[in-house]
Amino acid sequence: MTVMPNSVEARDVAYQMHQNVNLRKYEREGGLVIESGEGIYVTDNNGKRYIEALAGLWSVALGFGEKSLAEVAKQQMEKLPYYHTFAYKTHGPSVDLAELLIKLAPVPMSKVHFTSSGSEANDLACKMVWYRSNALGKKDKKKIIGREKGYHGVTIAAGSITGITRNHESFDLPLDRMIHTSCPSYVHYGKDGETEEQFTARLLKDLEDLIEREGADTIAAFWGEPVMGAGGVLVPPAGYWEGVQKILKKNDILLVADEVICGFGRIGTMFACERLNIEPDVLVLSKQISSSYLPLSAILMNDKFYQPIADESERIGSFGHGFTASGHPVATAVGLANVKIIIERGLVANAAALEEKFLSGLAKLAEHPLAHSSRGIGLIGALEMKPLANGKPGDAAAALQLACEAEGVITRNIGEAICFCPPLIITGEQIDEMFAAVGRALDNLTAN
Repeated sequence: MTVMPNSVEARDVAYQMHQNVNLRKYEREGGLVIESGEGIYVTDNNGKRYIEALAGLWSVALGFGEKSLAEVAKQQMEKLPYYHTFAYKTHGPSVDLAELLIKLAPVPMSKVHFTSSGSEANDLACKMVWYRSNALGKKDKKKIIGREKGYHGVTIAAGSITGITRNHESFDLPLDRMIHTSCPSYVHYGKDGETEEQFTARLLKDLEDLIEREGADTIAAFWGEPVMGAGGVLVPPAGYWEGVQKILKKNDILLVADEVICGFGRIGTMFACERLNIEPDVLVLSKQISSSYLPLSAILMNDKFYQPIADESERIGSFGHGFTASGHPVATAVGLANVKIIIERGLVANAAALEEKFLSGLAKLAEHPLAHSSRGIGLIGALEMKPLANGKPGDAAAALQLACEAEGVITRNIGEAICFCPPLIITGEQIDEMFAAVGRALDNLTAN
């Protein structure tokens, strides 16, 4: 890539520190500058157009350039550009969105608290779990169970619940009250000769054994994504969530469902909890709640969770927490409009209707000599690659991700997989276009 001295690429490398990259490599090579977007496509500053096959960061449900959301933001900016929810004050957009979310919730919920990102939301939910344990006089019931390859964010508590090594290394994470149980990915962790049913039984025993070792009276909550996203699109085996919930109820352990990626239609129901029969005490939402047009997240909590926290705040005199931007009126106005559009345009039903085409397209790609297998649910999936004979782990997927980009498709490589999570507005014809380009990329790798 030729970089002019005063180009945006050169100024980016000179002034901006990026996330989730090898910083020295970024200094040497720079990155892709995206300049505009429309529908499922984005265009770089050289005029090349790409299918955004990961919806940005698993998040742009309505695609790029939804003018109605821009208009809602403009109107709200003109009416009330900012206000807070501190100290007995509020505003209409946050009230309206909270009411809608309570009505849409997959199980009865009591209250909604807004934050600005999935990391913030999971971090605060963790603080509230600890606050609640103190309110109940259970001073030792503070440990949190996460899962290997689970992802819940990168703040200190959320990053500790996360079970991905790169998010821990050199950050002095995880915190010592965070513990992790087995990853429910049969394709990665099933043993030779082990059926999926036997795999599920082993994972549930792992969880029971962990609780017994640590002591149920020391464990406050279990965190889990219904379908794991940033771990590589890992769909749980049959019977897994039913078994987990029985174990948690038996041991008086709260269930926090992280639907930051799955929520608002991604797997063909409004919330993944509906399809997978999960009944959480706390539901964490973000990303598609606003199509990421503005930073927004929400924590939904049931009455069992909320009431002890409210009692403790009265005893102390205040719930001593707050973010300046929580429930920001422009963000919640856009979120409200975005969720209404998802409902009105039938985008949840679109994900369900296109699931078979999407998954069969992935399965066809998995027949390629370089591929190993495919997996997915709804409109989220992954293509697992065969490791390169003389390469390092992940090299095959990294090579395919670059080959896809050359063919006009932006994906994300995680481990030996490349992942797909297109905007919910995608059509059947666009799915064909996307996978045809990935097929060309596979063929190009073979030729080279």
